[in-house]
Amino acid sequence: MSSITTEKKPRLTTSAMIASIAAEGQATVAAPFGHALVKAAATRPSIVGLTADLSKYTDLHIFAQAHPERHFQMGMAEQLLMGAAGGMAKEGMTPFATTYAVFATRRAYDFMHQVIAEEQLNVKICAALPGLTTGYGPSHQATEDIALMRGIPGMTIVDPCDALDTEQAVAAIADHQGPVYMRLLRGKVPLVLNEYDYQFELGKAKLLRDGRDVLLISSGIMTMRALETAKALAADNVDVAVLHVPTIKPLDTETIITQCRRAGRLVVVVENHSVVGGLGEAVATTLMHAQVMPVFRQIGLPDQFLAAGALPTLHDRYGISTEAMVSAIRVWLA
Repeated sequence: MSSITTEKKPRLTTSAMIASIAAEGQATVAAPFGHALVKAAATRPSIVGLTADLSKYTDLHIFAQAHPERHFQMGMAEQLLMGAAGGMAKEGMTPFATTYAVFATRRAYDFMHQVIAEEQLNVKICAALPGLTTGYGPSHQATEDIALMRGIPGMTIVDPCDALDTEQAVAAIADHQGPVYMRLLRGKVPLVLNEYDYQFELGKAKLLRDGRDVLLISSGIMTMRALETAKALAADNVDVAVLHVPTIKPLDTETIITQCRRAGRLVVVVENHSVVGGLGEAVATTLMHAQVMPVFRQIGLPDQFLAAGALPTLHDRYGISTEAMVSAIRVWLA
């Protein structure tokens, strides 16, 4: 793993558009995706890296420095990025295509759908700034990316929690045959799951901690928040389980159903995504088909265009901060 650092940062409340999602003093790892891709490429000569003028901002510049002959800068042309990645896959390469999630899923959707997914080409789309991880407003906030990708047949969807999850997921999706959409955590990424004897497995959910009162089902950075929430609620004598679901599609329905069958627990799905079309709806559909009916709640982003501003302020406002989650669960348990 890359070098781990801890640093204290002021809690911004007014501005700072792209900020770290790490809490004050939290351990972080620099550019885990870039370093993991370099490691994977050392034993897989088929791996190439492509980006649409965003190497530095998707950490692909780490790969470019190590393998300049396998790095392709496509310019500000996301459709071309996806088309070229599909063409390279047809020639036996394993392209990792990076850009921001909004540009991949909105601007280049048809190219992913027709060029890559319909032919089940071996392209890995790694998209930075997923959900509400930037304060730049609707133009850069990919709050519906999972919903769009879930609708594409055969598209595997991965939403890592932290640096460890990201590093392990890169190796796993490199081994997987077929198209993958992975939400990309970039820059100084929190390190959380090393405390839980965690190992990423494609298509598998992981119970990180057990609990009798509440089951939090989460993906991505919200698993970090779910673990923080569980620790906070323990002070109230509330016992909280956390089920991390890093693969959104295909969903680990067996584990989800097994955990939700346990009587007496409030089930809360937590996601950094719109409440429309994401993990919450996928879990709800799974439970309905299995005729498992726990008390069910969702914590996610509202079905609206979100404001611009500082991330801590926005996370509080839209209910995905640890403090907001703790408050909501206390109300539901009252």
